[in-house]
Amino acid sequence: MDNLTKEQRRKNMRAIKSRSILEDRVTKKLWKKGLRFRKNDKTLMGKPDISIKKYKVVIFIDSCFWHVCPEHINLPETNQEYWIKKLNGNQERDLEVANYYKLKQWHIKRVWEHDLKNNFDNTIDEIYDFIIEAKDKCKKNIK
Repeated sequence: MDNLTKEQRRKNMRAIKSRSILEDRVTKKLWKKGLRFRKNDKTLMGKPDISIKKYKVVIFIDSCFWHVCPEHINLPETNQEYWIKKLNGNQERDLEVANYYKLKQWHIKRVWEHDLKNNFDNTIDEIYDFIIEAKDKCKKNIK
């Protein structure tokens, strides 16, 4: 049973932001490297954290809790039925979004929160390389 009232729970859930401090750090670093992109584009399915329509690139930065990281699965002890249903729904939506972009032949990358926390600079380099590679592929297809 939830130990908060409906109003308290509502207030807590509304305080959760769609963008995290970690995502802001990533986008600032990529911007400084000269990449130009959109953040949380609502016109794209799944509202990717980073997107470049011109090169058909979408990048999602997945938090370990909300996207059920296999290394860091940690279900809350209270109201487990709700959380299992909620987190399973998140995973299903992640698959649906990934399949959508694959069918449309977009370049999709998912980055785990723990990868950024463990080795930020290396993960930034991987994201940068991914974008540059996608850009090069798009340019080859245009010619």
